[in-house]
Amino acid sequence: MSSSAAEWASTRGEKWRVNAAVMEATLSPLDEPLIAALRLAGRTRIADIGCGAGGTSLAVQRRAPSGSVVHAYDISATLIEYARARTLEAGLPVTFELADVATAPLPAVRYERLYSRLGVMFFDDPAAAFARLRSWVVPGGRCTFVVWAPPEENPWLGTVRAAVERVVEVPGQEPDGPGPFRYAEQGALPSLLAQAGFRDIESREWRGALPVGGGLSAAAAANVALDAFSSFAELLAEAGAGKRDQVAEDLTSVFRRHERDGVVQIDAAVHVVSASTSAD
Repeated sequence: MSSSAAEWASTRGEKWRVNAAVMEATLSPLDEPLIAALRLAGRTRIADIGCGAGGTSLAVQRRAPSGSVVHAYDISATLIEYARARTLEAGLPVTFELADVATAPLPAVRYERLYSRLGVMFFDDPAAAFARLRSWVVPGGRCTFVVWAPPEENPWLGTVRAAVERVVEVPGQEPDGPGPFRYAEQGALPSLLAQAGFRDIESREWRGALPVGGGLSAAAAANVALDAFSSFAELLAEAGAGKRDQVAEDLTSVFRRHERDGVVQIDAAVHVVSASTSAD
């Protein structure tokens, strides 16, 4: 199912906030390949694009060299408010700003590093957005974007969708429209970055297991997946009484086949795409 930038600014952002803990626990394994690809060295100004609830922003700040700062941006006011509150509790110097980076004014001081974990697939005009982001980075700076590989390589979501589809019709995503698998084809994002003026573009694939909900058993993970992933909960609510329970039972059976030591872990794959800006 597709999600536009406007949806993330409203309903999708609110849903992510409500489920922030379980979603960040599920996706946390993606932070390590992202941070490694950034090649952080020395005091660095870092921009986080589409920061969501701020979990990755905090992870990068903790790993960055002393004196580094992370400025994080998101289009959802509810997520920015949530991220600011948790950052105060953590006592880390991360700044969160409500902004649509595709149209926001250029920062007063540009960044040495810029990254996004699953936040760049929803631009209304991706070519213009990436060209703009390039101007946010100093000459010789580095950017890293993590995006989903094809759906068939991500059964963590595909198994949930298949269970829901057995009960109710699930809308598909337009191949080139906003949505989680917009850059599933490995050359799609590198091509856009090249058109936007980036150089030294490299794309690597990360494969691993995601702990659905963050270390849950099959039944608990099934409930989390239906509540938090995509818009499955809304579709099942519209389908009528008993439909959600039916899917939850079915999905629990599927998830049991993916339990390891009592914890559901399902394979996933992403493209980790890095590029630099011209040093000229």
